[in-house]
Amino acid sequence: MSTRFVLKDHVNESRLVNDRLIFAAIFAGIVFVVLMARLAILQVVEHEHFDGLSNRNRVDIEPLPPQRGLIYDRNGVVLAENIPTFSLELIPEKVVELDATLSELAALFAVPDEDITKIKDIIKQQRRFQHVVIRQRLTEQEVAIFSANRHRFPGIDVVGRLIRHYPHGALFAHTVGYVGRINQKDQSLIDEKNYKGTLQIGKTGVEKYYEELLHGQVGYQQVETNVQGRVVRELKNQASVSGQALFLNLDIHLQRVASEVLGEYNGAIVAMDPRTGGVLAMVSKPDFDPNLFVTGISTKNYSVLRDSIDRPLFDRALRGHYPPGSTLKPFVALAGLELGVVKQRTKAYCPGWYTLPGKDHRYRCWKSHGHGHVDLKQSLAQSCDVYYYDLANVLGIDRLHHFLDFFGFGRRSGVDVPSESRGLSPSSEWKRTSRNQVWYPGETLISGIGQGFNQTTPVQLAYATSVLAMRGVNTLPQVARGSRVDASSDLNLMPVKRDDSLPIVNADNWQAVVDSLVEVTAGKRGTAKSVGKGLPFSVAGKTGTAQVFGIKQDEKYDTETLAKRLHDHALFIAFAPAENPEFVIVVVAENGGSGSKTAAPMARKMIDQYFGLPANE
Repeated sequence: MSTRFVLKDHVNESRLVNDRLIFAAIFAGIVFVVLMARLAILQVVEHEHFDGLSNRNRVDIEPLPPQRGLIYDRNGVVLAENIPTFSLELIPEKVVELDATLSELAALFAVPDEDITKIKDIIKQQRRFQHVVIRQRLTEQEVAIFSANRHRFPGIDVVGRLIRHYPHGALFAHTVGYVGRINQKDQSLIDEKNYKGTLQIGKTGVEKYYEELLHGQVGYQQVETNVQGRVVRELKNQASVSGQALFLNLDIHLQRVASEVLGEYNGAIVAMDPRTGGVLAMVSKPDFDPNLFVTGISTKNYSVLRDSIDRPLFDRALRGHYPPGSTLKPFVALAGLELGVVKQRTKAYCPGWYTLPGKDHRYRCWKSHGHGHVDLKQSLAQSCDVYYYDLANVLGIDRLHHFLDFFGFGRRSGVDVPSESRGLSPSSEWKRTSRNQVWYPGETLISGIGQGFNQTTPVQLAYATSVLAMRGVNTLPQVARGSRVDASSDLNLMPVKRDDSLPIVNADNWQAVVDSLVEVTAGKRGTAKSVGKGLPFSVAGKTGTAQVFGIKQDEKYDTETLAKRLHDHALFIAFAPAENPEFVIVVVAENGGSGSKTAAPMARKMIDQYFGLPANE
């Protein structure tokens, strides 16, 4: 019996193939319908949205950062400029092995590990086709070294840029200030659109205060990019607008003399033109080189400045708090005259000490055996403490505080440099609210000679002296003189800022105080009689010696055994010519001892420089 084998079942195979074809056709139909539906949605419903995205992917806006405006002194000497320099820059997308490349660069240029870490952080925050600055201010030798090794570093190149430079180094460090890298805090305060492409911003001084004027307006170029964001061609260009040039009232010659006369003393000197409020010199010592901060100061260098016991980063002219000492006495004297407490010929007896009624404590005069009977002129000329103990006691602290407020004590002067301190002009209310304590009569006495709670800044003292020199005309101090758009345009002068004049109408009171201050520098018994020697005009001045710490009633101040940092501060204020003032000078020499021996000679050298006089020997 034979068996029949069926090699093919055409019927079943045809059915199977047909089923598969039908399924494939149905599936393809469904996919086609879905695709057509999605295409319809994209082309019709969401057309505008994706058309906009397409254009943004195709057209990009690249910023053209403006050139920062230059800063000049009143003579046209450049104080802050932009210098061309070479920087080493990296484009991450062109670097294959980033870590290895950075390690090789670190070895070639001795880049610190902390800088490499910062560079890696910046790369993570930016798009991979953007330039990242590795090192700025390359020397010619470093450029040559890299050129010889360029083949080893694809994606890295030397690029020419302009960076800020301060040609006079530390001389204007505090007043002009410096620029630095834009950080997160800066980004929260600036207009990000106007700072696109800008790497630096004013950090301190005039650079910060006039940042908007100096920075300028960013420009843009419209470019076509590919899907990776790289530029294919330029479509449109709008040039940037450079920052305006800024001209200051500062005089480099006066500034240099002020720095020289302070010498090794820490302290400050401020000079003003009382007619306009123009700040002619503003020096704080010790100082520092602002160029260190422009491209980013190293941790080591910053630590040296930050940890120094002398605090070179601290601007003493604006923020230093000093007891005004006897430099406050002219203002106390004017208060006594104006409020009718004393007259010009009213005399007080100085035995060398003063006591409150019913009290045993003696408030000593600097002259242990006393000045005898002194009137207002003699009290200022000889700086008699007892006269002002008694005058302050009669005035009372609150009346004295109110009067000193007219001259700006205890509040900011409004000078156009940031971070100015208020100082302190005490009152009974201030002590009650700030310390929850009552005011004692003895505190009034020492406030009358500028000690105790009194604290003033050098610029505040210069402002007060200016108001006194101008007999109540209240002109605010101003560092900037004017600005200029470009070299061909005129100088736009800053408006002179004036506040209400002082409500003192008796010219005799002003003149009495001014005559007394002239006696300080010209009288036989004046505490600064050397200042007025040989001058063709009269100088009104007042010495001040401010205690750094208190001593007991029966103790003596011994400079031989006392540490230098505990010596008294030396102060001097002056204006000249006394009858037609055009120059105000304030000197504060920390731990300088006597105002007459230390600060007054410094002021005389500044007066000689301003008026073009031969040096006083």
